[in-house]
Amino acid sequence: TPRYLSGAARLHAVYAMYDTVLIPSDGSEHAVRAAEHGVYLARAFDATVHLLNVVDVQAAAGPFNAGGVDKAFVERLESEGRTAIEAVEAVADEEDRVETTLVRGGPAEAILEYGSENGVDLIAMGTHGRTGLERYVAGSVTERVLRLAEVPVLTARATGGSRLEGEYTDVLVPTDGSDHAARAAGHGIAVAERVGARVHAVTAVDVERLDSVRDFASITGLRERLGEDGERWTAAVAARAEEAGLDAVTDVREGSPAKTLLAYADEHDVDLIAMGTRGRTGLDRYLLGSTTERTIRRSDV
Repeated sequence: TPRYLSGAARLHAVYAMYDTVLIPSDGSEHAVRAAEHGVYLARAFDATVHLLNVVDVQAAAGPFNAGGVDKAFVERLESEGRTAIEAVEAVADEEDRVETTLVRGGPAEAILEYGSENGVDLIAMGTHGRTGLERYVAGSVTERVLRLAEVPVLTARATGGSRLEGEYTDVLVPTDGSDHAARAAGHGIAVAERVGARVHAVTAVDVERLDSVRDFASITGLRERLGEDGERWTAAVAARAEEAGLDAVTDVREGSPAKTLLAYADEHDVDLIAMGTRGRTGLDRYLLGSTTERTIRRSDV
């Protein structure tokens, strides 16, 4: 489906299909963990996996190498790049369709360019990685890719909670009623449909934003309206999941959105969180973009 759709069109968009999954790697544990999930989803959708390492010669050389670098230096970087690819390639089996590529450039820009040129439908990458002159900082690279990518980006950290053990059984779909949340819900439901997972449609009402309202009656009215909105939004997501033949549950909670969603994920052993990178703004809406950023930084799944 096109990237830019009206709200109604997004709500009724055909569920996502992934034919090509891109997995960038810097060889870190976080990249390997993301690769495990990326390969898992590629198998679920019968997709081809592209493993990519970006050799950032300029960053590796540092600011004081005005005279350039020699061939041996570049060859060493490329050798390390191939080793980084091999680290994630070990996650795949012989039956998986895997292509490997080494490119030069700035990591985020090179990942995005490669994705665009190769028709990538999903990017899976770690949120932290190696640092130092010979490595790019995967966390900042991932954040840039998240902000600029026109396709979904799956992120993972190498934590106990992010280990892939069997199938996904529970997918959390936060919603604030925005078009971006609706679009993300389509992807979450698509994944859940492929693996037979339960969908959790959740709205976190940020009551702290009501502190600036002086009138008690107004606060009460806003709180009730937010609760009603949350029930309507979560019901819409649940209906989409049920149309796909899935079990779905809804919940509307009060609290700081990121903390609330992470707590919910922990309580219900959620395997995947599918959320938009932007949302509604204003007193009666929380900004899903900042909520997403906090969730990504702290989530174990």
